[in-house]
Amino acid sequence: MRWKRAASRALLVCALLFAGNAGARAGEPAGGSDGRGPITLVTGGDLTGYLRGVLDGWNARHPREKVTLVELPDAADEVRAQMVTELRAHSDRFDVLNIDVAWTSEFAAAGWIKPVDGAQFPLKRFLPPVVDTATFRGRLYAVPYVTNAGLLYYRKDVLAREGARPPRTWDELAHLAKTVAPKYGLDGYAGQFLPYEGLTANVVEAVQSAGGTVLAGEGSRVTVDSPAARRGLSFLLDGVREGWIPRRALTYKEEESRKDFQEGRLLFLRNWPYAYALANARPSEVAGKVGAVPLPGPDGPGSSALGGSNLAVNTQSRHQKTATELISYLTTESVQRRVLTKGALPPVWADLYKDPDLVRRFPYLPTLQRAVLAAKPRIKSPQYDQVSLAVQAVMHDALLHRRSTDATVARLTRELTALVGRG
Repeated sequence: MRWKRAASRALLVCALLFAGNAGARAGEPAGGSDGRGPITLVTGGDLTGYLRGVLDGWNARHPREKVTLVELPDAADEVRAQMVTELRAHSDRFDVLNIDVAWTSEFAAAGWIKPVDGAQFPLKRFLPPVVDTATFRGRLYAVPYVTNAGLLYYRKDVLAREGARPPRTWDELAHLAKTVAPKYGLDGYAGQFLPYEGLTANVVEAVQSAGGTVLAGEGSRVTVDSPAARRGLSFLLDGVREGWIPRRALTYKEEESRKDFQEGRLLFLRNWPYAYALANARPSEVAGKVGAVPLPGPDGPGSSALGGSNLAVNTQSRHQKTATELISYLTTESVQRRVLTKGALPPVWADLYKDPDLVRRFPYLPTLQRAVLAAKPRIKSPQYDQVSLAVQAVMHDALLHRRSTDATVARLTRELTALVGRG
């Protein structure tokens, strides 16, 4: 009997210890009494290597709350997949997540990232459209870190010879692509039309430039069957059908399209701001011959899909106070300046786009500012990944097989309604 009483006491002690630990975990989502300690920042690949230097500045001032950088692969799809694997497992491996702006709604709806207090951050100093990418159902779930907007690159030398100005409308773009480009042995226009996230951005830009939407109501209603959306889709479909968008563009991501333009095979290119410096630098074959303007639309300048990334705190983070303070540090003006000068990424601070020294170094900044101010978030939906995949599959098939606009809209409507319902 004595061994039974001893065993019972041991079991009771273990149970109390387990209950105490479980209670601490349940009552302390931040993982400690003060929510402070070492943290991890996870991001897609840092192509320029600037971020480690930025984090060294934090670590030097916070020796007990150092941040470790985890870099995932460059491709956005792989980054999302690895993040989601950890988040679905309720892992606290990542404290701060550098997420694509299009994932904010999905991650917030799933409960993977926690709401943040906007008063802690200088949101009024940011370019206004970027803040909307960090909200879901009226609440702020992340903080804008870098932004992005598509631009139209063009051959300045070719248009100068023709006495033509950069196109402001789709008709002007199509006319120059069909008539001027062939005279110089060039193809007309390319974007990113391989079935991946870049194609979604190109499709959304065309639709919203015409005044339409793919989904509305935070992703709850399918709205692609409208005159405006049809007009936007026809811009792309007609371009391939008429030949001023070359068929090889259907295999392009950002880099393939940039290289094609940079090697002197295109008159016009839609791409992100990073392409400007590369196209204008040696050994680019068009160095010094490249201009950039906002994307055209049906009747004047169009609207880009907002790119970029937001910083969010993992709901399971053990050190949420430190995580929030790191985000504050990364969104200060001094760090935002380094985002541009060292990382070659567009910052979210509005004043930097008017800084004379920065404009001299990055002459596209005023154009980019106009593009960002006219831009809109990509489709906002808790089911963004599935919605984007559907848009990619339907549109690539339509471009590849030259489907009609009516057939494309009908299929898109069916596919999207199956995902999100009829609102």
